[in-house]
Amino acid sequence: MTYLMICEALIRLIHTRISFELISFTLAIRFVSLTLFIAGQSRQCTPHSHKNQVLLPLITCAYWSIPATFWSRMATDLNYVEIEARCLQELQQLKIEEENLIMELNSMVNQKTFIEDKIKGLSFLIPKLNVMKNEAEDLVSTVNDISQSSEKISGKIRQLDTARSHVDECLLRVNDLIDLEICSQGVQQAILDLDYEKGAAHVHRFLSMDQSLLKRTANDMNSVSNMLKSVRTLQEAAAQLRAIVEHRFNEAVNNEDLVSIERFFKIFPLLGMHEEGIKEFCTYLRTKVAITAEKNLKSAINLPLADKRYSIVYADTLTLLFEGLARVIDTHQPLLETYYGPGRLLSAVVILQKECDSQIKRILLEWSKSRQIQKKLQQITDLSRMSSSASFSKIEKSDPKDLDILIGEITLMHFRCELYIKFVQRKIMADVEVGIADKELKEKTLKQLDQTILNSVLSQCKHELLSHYLQLEQYFMEESVAKAINMDILETSQQTSSMVDDTFFIIKKCIRRSISTGSLDGICVTINNACRVLENDYCSVLKARLRQGYPSGYLDLSQAYNVLQNSIQGRLQTGDTEQSRTAFIVALNNADSSTEYVTALCDNIMKEIETSCPNMNLNERGKLESCLSGISAVSASLTAIIEYGGQQLKSTAVKPRINPWVDTFMNFSHQLTEDELSAYEAGESFVQTLIMNLETLLSSFKEILSSNNYDHFLQVLTAEVTQRFEKVIMKSQFNRLGGLVLDKEVRSLAGYITSGTYFSVRDQFARLTQIATILNFDQIDEINDYWGNFDGAITWRLTPSEIKSVLNLRVDFKSDEIKRLRL
Repeated sequence: MTYLMICEALIRLIHTRISFELISFTLAIRFVSLTLFIAGQSRQCTPHSHKNQVLLPLITCAYWSIPATFWSRMATDLNYVEIEARCLQELQQLKIEEENLIMELNSMVNQKTFIEDKIKGLSFLIPKLNVMKNEAEDLVSTVNDISQSSEKISGKIRQLDTARSHVDECLLRVNDLIDLEICSQGVQQAILDLDYEKGAAHVHRFLSMDQSLLKRTANDMNSVSNMLKSVRTLQEAAAQLRAIVEHRFNEAVNNEDLVSIERFFKIFPLLGMHEEGIKEFCTYLRTKVAITAEKNLKSAINLPLADKRYSIVYADTLTLLFEGLARVIDTHQPLLETYYGPGRLLSAVVILQKECDSQIKRILLEWSKSRQIQKKLQQITDLSRMSSSASFSKIEKSDPKDLDILIGEITLMHFRCELYIKFVQRKIMADVEVGIADKELKEKTLKQLDQTILNSVLSQCKHELLSHYLQLEQYFMEESVAKAINMDILETSQQTSSMVDDTFFIIKKCIRRSISTGSLDGICVTINNACRVLENDYCSVLKARLRQGYPSGYLDLSQAYNVLQNSIQGRLQTGDTEQSRTAFIVALNNADSSTEYVTALCDNIMKEIETSCPNMNLNERGKLESCLSGISAVSASLTAIIEYGGQQLKSTAVKPRINPWVDTFMNFSHQLTEDELSAYEAGESFVQTLIMNLETLLSSFKEILSSNNYDHFLQVLTAEVTQRFEKVIMKSQFNRLGGLVLDKEVRSLAGYITSGTYFSVRDQFARLTQIATILNFDQIDEINDYWGNFDGAITWRLTPSEIKSVLNLRVDFKSDEIKRLRL
């Protein structure tokens, strides 16, 4: 088989007539190898065998088909060993291909039995499939028959439905005709008997009939005279009853007959007079509300000044008006829903709102006259326009204490207006949800409600009250804070003056009062005014007092005690040095205490607003948070003032003392022998003197500064001491013992300052400690034990050049070795 495959390959190759000149050299070698292999195989065959007879011509043909140039190249380029190796390689590849083909054939042969079994199984299914086909055809035929029968039955049912609808319509016509006859006979008798409820019921039954159906019935009947007569009778009776009911209702109103008023109010909807009934009844209710409001207003006007309710009498009058209207709505809403149906409350409220607008306008007019609102507002406006102090003296200023009561009344009146509006909205929205199913009609009704409230005098008066409140509140806040600052008093044994408590009490009171108005806009405006007053008026006073500076001079403990014990009992003065110092310290303490007040104020305001306005949306909450961020700006201003005061203390009280104290370090020799070291340690050292001086300075400020300010002062002092100490060290020379003493002194100084405060001074002493460590080295190479990125290496605050400068302070270290250091 292999020989035949090779022969076929050779024949196909020869028939292609491809010149070996165009075939690559590798293909030529493979062809020759195959030929030689076949020749070798042919030697093993007998001369007369079939293989020889086939192969020899092929070999001859293959040989002569190869050009002579190819044989010459092959003879020169290849030897026999290479040809044999390639032939063996080709033989191996052919064997592999043969094995693959045999495996594929065996696989196909092995599957023969499985395939035959499947074919037999399918042949068994053919009879069953034929049976199923016949059954399916029978089923289709049955379904078609059923479908045709169902279609016929459906047609019959549709005919029955049509007939039934005709019967129902006929019954309805018959019932309408019977009811029409009964109503036409009964309505006249009911009118004669003055039984208006019964007559209205007959008319209501007539009105509820389908008028188009009555016309069709009349057209279908041969004799329509009786039906038309009944219709005409009922129409005339309806008109007669409408006139009678309206007349009797007006008589009942004039006679104050509440029973008759309610009786005829219930008859209106039976006659199709829903809007007329609501209008007549609410007009009657308006008169009752007007009478009560007039009575309450007269009582308010005539109330004596000594009465304890006089300061809020108009707020009480307004409250009585709103309570009366709310009572009317609550009382008559069930009656309205029962006889007129839900969804009609808005019509009643629109009529009542007109009376509400009329009465609130009268109340506010009397209130404005009695409280002289316009005069007070004009005074405030004139004051805000004036700029020179000479002009201020010509204008009469309102006392903030008197305005405090008036502002409280305005906030109460505004809150009552807001509360009544929310009550009306809640009532009507609930009525609309129950009574109106159509979505478009519901939206239209709610939009009408919003327009009614927006265009009402009540809404306009509410905004006017809010405007008056904001103007008066701003004036009250500014004047009260200015008064608190002018009346500033420092009590004995207190670190802060009275202006802090008074100012923040006023600010908190004003903001809380704005929350009681129920208006988020009013709250935000008041918060913004409070931030402006604190930042422009309050903080500027503190900054001005600190700007005067802390007078130079020594302030020992006894003097500080005398300042606190014998300080001003009235206003703070800045005449002599001690009072100037006290004024500076108190202003600094006031700024520190104010930061705590601001933080507490912001937290408390947010909680109170969330309690008062729990239904804020995202936009309202964002607006409120934006306003509260202004309080954070006040806190930042106070922090800047404290920092400014600390710098003032540094320049006047710290630096002039620290510099000469630390400079005495240069008076000592730091190139010590063993004997000099012993003598130095036995006597009063530099650091002992420095600590004693620092103790005296710190003790003079510890009792008069607040805890936060004292800590800040200690930080300023520590920074100044370390910076100055570093400078004098860099101007000195040390030997090994001098560096050892310096290291001890730095540690002692750091330990003393740390013991006087709760915060760590390690960071401030970092550079100084590292300098002392370097000067305490035995050898220059010890720097390598500390410098680097290995575990245990310290974080250096000194640069490599600074380290070398410190090493140069050691007289026993050679400068050449220091320069050779690689850092």
